[in-house]
Amino acid sequence: MAIAQGTQSGSGPAEKPTTGTLVVVRHGATEWSESGRHTSRTDLPLVPAGRRRAQGLARVLDRKDFARVLCSPLRRALETCELAGFGGEGVEIYEDLREWDYGDYEGLTTPEIWREWPGWLLWRDGCPGGESPAQVAARADRVIGLLDERDTIAFAHGHLLRVLAARWIGLGPEGGGRLALSPARLSKLGYERAQRVIEHWNVDSL
Repeated sequence: MAIAQGTQSGSGPAEKPTTGTLVVVRHGATEWSESGRHTSRTDLPLVPAGRRRAQGLARVLDRKDFARVLCSPLRRALETCELAGFGGEGVEIYEDLREWDYGDYEGLTTPEIWREWPGWLLWRDGCPGGESPAQVAARADRVIGLLDERDTIAFAHGHLLRVLAARWIGLGPEGGGRLALSPARLSKLGYERAQRVIEHWNVDSL
């Protein structure tokens, strides 16, 4: 596995026309995702149901040919990648695909956070001791900057991938709040007449 560190900078992802598409996969369910607890740095494994869902992706993606496979370094994403049939030396581990850093809110549910900060909204407010929406958007932009004309698949996390999709179509990170994404689901980011579009979102097959 190759390990890459994001170093590009800029205010947003360049709109560079290409025939390459990006399929993104949220990892399968973990104990904390099932209970609604915010999970970023905590490196949890998949629960049995999450493993089964990830294994099901192997059947769906078997006929797809991807030139590049990107993955978050966290265990739940790596497990999903392997169970979906994409493990091995060809996987590029990319730090910028880590989940949004929830800082002081790691392990808390939204109702628990609201008791401390009424009206808190991740997409607007970010997390004390963690990342702001702008910081996550910058990471998403760097991931987009990696892409070229080759078809790519990326295994990562719910909130990070929602921001990435928003940035893909030219929205700010708050746009990710409008894109629900379930565990072990597929989404496809592509082009229509050289303009970035979301072709499929939160689906079981492509």
